[in-house]
Amino acid sequence: MSSAALVASIVALYDYALYPIPALAWMGAPISFLDIAGAFRLALILRQLREVFHRDHLIKVNNRQTLKDRALEPLEQRSRVRDFATNLIMVFGGEAVVAPWLGIQPSFIVSGGYPLLFLSASALIDTIPAVPELSLFTELPLSGVDALTRAVLLCNFIPSMITTHTSPTVSTSPYTLLLTAFIAANAGPLFVNTFSLLRPTPMTFMTPPELLPYGWTATDLWVAPLVTGLYATLTHAQPFWAHLHALLFSFFSPLGLAPLSFPSAKPDAGVVEGVVVPLNANDARAVCVLVLSTLFSLRAVRSFSSVVANFEPSPFLRRY
Repeated sequence: MSSAALVASIVALYDYALYPIPALAWMGAPISFLDIAGAFRLALILRQLREVFHRDHLIKVNNRQTLKDRALEPLEQRSRVRDFATNLIMVFGGEAVVAPWLGIQPSFIVSGGYPLLFLSASALIDTIPAVPELSLFTELPLSGVDALTRAVLLCNFIPSMITTHTSPTVSTSPYTLLLTAFIAANAGPLFVNTFSLLRPTPMTFMTPPELLPYGWTATDLWVAPLVTGLYATLTHAQPFWAHLHALLFSFFSPLGLAPLSFPSAKPDAGVVEGVVVPLNANDARAVCVLVLSTLFSLRAVRSFSSVVANFEPSPFLRRY
């Protein structure tokens, strides 16, 4: 399959996956099939991580080989409210941080449809007697789902939040765009790790993996500004990115990502020949999905291929 056909397939998939479900849209909640898939994916990974931390804690308690192990925190009775709070913080934590600084209302304040969706998915996943363990065979196929849902955040939600801002200083600032993408995508997981919300012990402050040595190598940490910057470059979301697109013409042109303008048939159209023009927003998002799918697939291989070989993976490469 050619790259153009692959991009067209992703665009067509988005047209279907992002179409609001009529029954829910009639009730005022424009929720799509992709929203539902993302909610269940998040609920599944959070339950898998809770079970991993619970199993690791029991192993440490049973070993009790060192004084440090003897001082382990006791297990805390599991609370559904804590699980719900963890889910909401993961989803809306980043938005709750950046929205006040940008002077906009967070989406979960305006509408309760999406919070109810994520809470419902969490409750349904918790009713399942058992879920598959985290492994290469589960994470690798789901990398595509992660890419589709993450691209909506990084290519639709965040750029529109900045480029439509009422302040020209904010709407034209590439730094604000990248910083917003970085915080919005990472603040939620950072809070969850800092307050140890996924662990079976009482809530305690701890250093999140991203701030430990080599924590910067975590894919989820740096992929947000990278993909948002790529989307902004391909679509000329701000003047800076239009100049960058032209500057990187020799890099993007062989990939078909730097089309040139042609003179219009109308003499008064004012089209300059040979100028790099932006890609269609849907095509640019599809390109970002391909990049995200590749990066998330590599993340899964790096994190869990050592498990297949009976070796323990680095904690920084796990998806948390």
